[in-house]
Order: sequence, then C-alpha cells, then structure tokens
Amino acid sequence: MRENPNPASEDEARFEDYFRDAVAPSEAQLLWQLERQDGQAGLMAALRALFHGPASLVKLRVWVFMEVMAMPASRISREALNQHFHQLRDEPLELVLKRLREADLLAWDGSNQQYGVTPLAQQLLGLLSPLVTSNAQDADLTSLLTNVAGAHQLGTLDSAQLQHLQAQLSRLYDEFADAIASGSEFHLRRARQRFGKALSLVEKASEALSAIMVQAQEEGNAKLERLARELGLAQARLLSMASQFNRALQQADRQRVTLGSTGITNTDVRRWLQSVHFLENLALGALSRPVHPVLVAQHELLDTAEAEFERDRPKPKEAEALPSVQAAPEGELAVMSLPPEMSVMQALLTRWTEAGEVEQDLAPAVLGGSYARASYRAQLLPLLGDKEAQHLSGATGDMARQPWRVRWTAEQGEVDDEHIRWMSRGVLRAAPGQEQDKKDETQA
Repeated sequence: MRENPNPASEDEARFEDYFRDAVAPSEAQLLWQLERQDGQAGLMAALRALFHGPASLVKLRVWVFMEVMAMPASRISREALNQHFHQLRDEPLELVLKRLREADLLAWDGSNQQYGVTPLAQQLLGLLSPLVTSNAQDADLTSLLTNVAGAHQLGTLDSAQLQHLQAQLSRLYDEFADAIASGSEFHLRRARQRFGKALSLVEKASEALSAIMVQAQEEGNAKLERLARELGLAQARLLSMASQFNRALQQADRQRVTLGSTGITNTDVRRWLQSVHFLENLALGALSRPVHPVLVAQHELLDTAEAEFERDRPKPKEAEALPSVQAAPEGELAVMSLPPEMSVMQALLTRWTEAGEVEQDLAPAVLGGSYARASYRAQLLPLLGDKEAQHLSGATGDMARQPWRVRWTAEQGEVDDEHIRWMSRGVLRAAPGQEQDKKDETQA
C-alpha cells in the first residue's frame, strides 16, 4: 500500500511537499534538469498525457501517435486521418486526437482545417522509438549508444547521457555475472547470445567513446573526462567476460552425461522436455495396466524355506571382555625453557645494580656470542620498565621489573665485535627512584 501524504489534495500538491521540511534538494543536477525541461518544453506533461489511464487506452494513444508521426505529409486533414484510421471507431479516435491537441503534440489550424506536428511531438518521438524496435531485448543499450554517438557528432553531448550508458553497462555486467554463477547450461547459452550482441554494439561504438575522451581532454572538461574514463573501465570489464563465458561453458560440457550408447545426452532430454507444452500428458496411460501378481506353488515355497534354513550363516561375534588394568608408564613433562641470553643479561644488570652503577654503555649488554644472540638481546631491551609485563611471574616479569631503562640515540658507529661491525649508540640508565635509593644507601 502506498502512503499518501495528503489524499484530499493529491492533484494540487506541489513537488516540494513530498520532501522533508517541504524543501527540494537544490544541489541535485538531475532535478534541476527536470525542472528546466518541464518549464521550457512541457515534455513531462506530454508523457503524462499519453501514459495516464488504463493500459488499453495508453496503448491506443501511443499507437495513434506513432502512426500520425509516420505519415509523410506535413499537413494532415481530418479526412486523411479518418481514412488512415478507418478501422478505428469515431469516438475513440476523437478522444485520442483531443488528448494529443491538449498535450500540444498536434496543432490544429482552423483556417485550413488541417493538423500539424509540433516540435514537442518530434522530441517525444525520439523517446518512444525503442517501443517499435524489432529487437526489444537490446533496445536499451542500442538507444543509449546511439544517443551518445549521435550527440557527440552533433556537439550536444551531455554528462547525463554518459552516466546512463555507464549504468546500463554495469547492469549488463551484473546480469551476465549472475548467469555465469548459476551454472545452468541453458541460462549460460541464452546469456552468451545476448552478451555477443552487446559486445558487438560496444565495439562498434568504441571509436566514438575514444573520441569523446580525447575531446574532453582537449576542452578541459574535467567532469566529462572523468565520466568517459569510467565508461571505458565499464567497457573493459564487459569485454573481459568473454573468457569467463568460455570457461563456464566448457565446465558445463564436461558435466554433460551421455545416456548409454544412444548418443543422447541429458542436454537433449532437457531441451525436449522444454519443448513439451503439457508435461502432465506424458503420464497419461502410465497406470492403465493393473498390477499382475506372481503366483508361486506351495512346494516351491517349501523348497525355498528349507534352503534358507540350511544355508550356512556366519557365526556372530562373541562378546569380548575389557582388557585388564595396566599401570601407566612414567613420563616427563617437558617445559620449554627460555634462551640463556635473558638470564645472562639479567645477571649483568643485577651486578651493575649491586655495584651502584647509574649509567652504562649499551654495547656490553648487547654484544657477544653471535649476530643472532645480539639481535635477541636487543629485542629484550624494550621489556625494561614495561608496565604491562611487570605483574607477570617468571623471567619475563623479572626482566620488566629491572630498574634500568634503555636510551637509544641517533648516532651510529663501529663497534669492537667479531660478528657485528656497526650499530646504533645508546646507554642504559637506572630509573630515578633507584638512583635516589642508591644515594640514600651511600649516605647511610
């Protein structure tokens, strides 16, 4: 059910009344174009006059309008119209002609008693031309490509035309992608046929699209150039789907099953079933034959029963007792130990603390052994003073509770080590609280 904001005055409602706070968005370019078109040419009023009402009446109006526009004479008398629409009753014809005159699609010249086609009708004819195309399936893409290419040649190209064409290419891409994901052979073949037609249309219009991009670059129209590039990307995405269709069809061919040695595949059976209009007719006569019971003599039943009783049967398995209790073997719980470099570094820091050292060079605490050991010691330095690790138990927590802090500098230089030739400078300093404790112990 559609909500009506003001049922009592729906015909008198303004366009702004359908928006929040009764204010239409002024920054929308499409809305501005609709307002300009409605105010200048009345095209929306003409469309409303043609398509308002029941479907049968709308069809009659469109048919009469298209027939009138196809008549070669520029001035058409009422007698010529009566002869052309001789199969149509007078009352419906008069109603349709009156509606066309009120919509400014036909102009009546009272002095000459003749009808004339208005410029608004010629403009409306371009919008309704897809209704009479032979291939309605590809009429949307054909009309959009025709409008873009023709507008480019006439110099009247608008950004809205490129946006509509790009949106249609995106919709076609999603439609073909759904067909590929479905895995249905018939769906794939129908979509592949339409894809080939769309691909040929896009390839024929590729020169015009390339010329549009070049012209936008030369004129410095940034918006038109951006839309042309996006249109090129949408075209490239559509072109790349050809290989996906081929792979999907090859997969469907591999899954085809041949029924025995007849050469008939499940695809043939499915195609034949689709050609049958009433599938339920295939079951006619299937149950016409009654069920014929098979009668067996008594001595045959006895022979079969005796053979069944005398037949050797495998002996059932006897129940086995559970195994006796066994003692579990002794084992050792292996606990991964930390590398000895952490304990060595903690021992070094503890000696410096007991000796009352306040600041030490970083090199003795890091270097020694090999490059891997030195790298591991350097990675342990950020643990010093880590508040989140100080509450942990074990070697990691002891390392975080050390009273030393590392201070790296931007200077670098050579070091006297067998495995490392160059490293950053830095020092290890005792925490401020630890320095005060050391001073108090010294004074005592």
